Amino acid sequence: MWATAVGASVAYSRRRAPQRATSMRLIHARMHAQALTLAVVGGAALMHYYNRSNSNKRKEDLDYDFYSQLPAATDADGNENERWSW
Repeated sequence: MWATAVGASVAYSRRRAPQRATSMRLIHARMHAQALTLAVVGGAALMHYYNRSNSNKRKEDLDYDFYSQLPAATDADGNENERWSW
């Protein structure tokens, strides 16, 4: 994406101001690409912030504890689970 923005900016400046030096075209193209990159990163940060703050589930509601995902060691009658026996 960054290289595409630089190429588009160079092509645009070549068509608009043909007398401008190549070094100046590259400098301006780099600045335009950096501005585009900052805009994309800023937009992604805003999207992440608003998606996180507007989610229905809070972090406390989610249970990612390792042991809660394992089967019980014994069943309701007190018999040992086959997965836990050696």
